Amino acid sequence: MSEHEDQLRAWAKGMLTYEAATEMLIRGFNGRFAGRGNAWVRMDDGKPWINFESIPENIDALSGGERRFLRIAASLADYATPVSLGDTVPGLDARHTRLVLAAIAHAGGYKALYPWPDNG
Repeated sequence: MSEHEDQLRAWAKGMLTYEAATEMLIRGFNGRFAGRGNAWVRMDDGKPWINFESIPENIDALSGGERRFLRIAASLADYATPVSLGDTVPGLDARHTRLVLAAIAHAGGYKALYPWPDNG
C-alpha cells in the first residue's frame, strides 16, 4: 500500500459511499485512476482527495470498460451522477464486476456479505 492510497482511504473514512468508490479506484485498473495526475484527484494542504463529480467530464479518451467502471464509482459517491446499471455493468470484465459488487455491498453497510476481492 502506498502512502497516497492510505491518505485517500483516510480522507474517505466514515462515509461508506466514498469509502466504496475510493476503494474501487484504488483496486481497479491497477490503481491507475486513484493516482496523482488524474483530473479528479485533487490536493489540499498536501493531502489527496477525489472529486467524484468531475469524473464523467474527464473520461472521454478512455476505453469503454474504463468509462463504465469510473461512472459507477462516481455514481456511488455522488448522487448527482446517475448511472444505468443495465447499460453499464454488462460491459465490465469479471474482475471489475466483482469490485463493483463489493463496492455496492460496502456502500450499503454489508462489508462482510461481499468482501473486497484480492488484487490479483
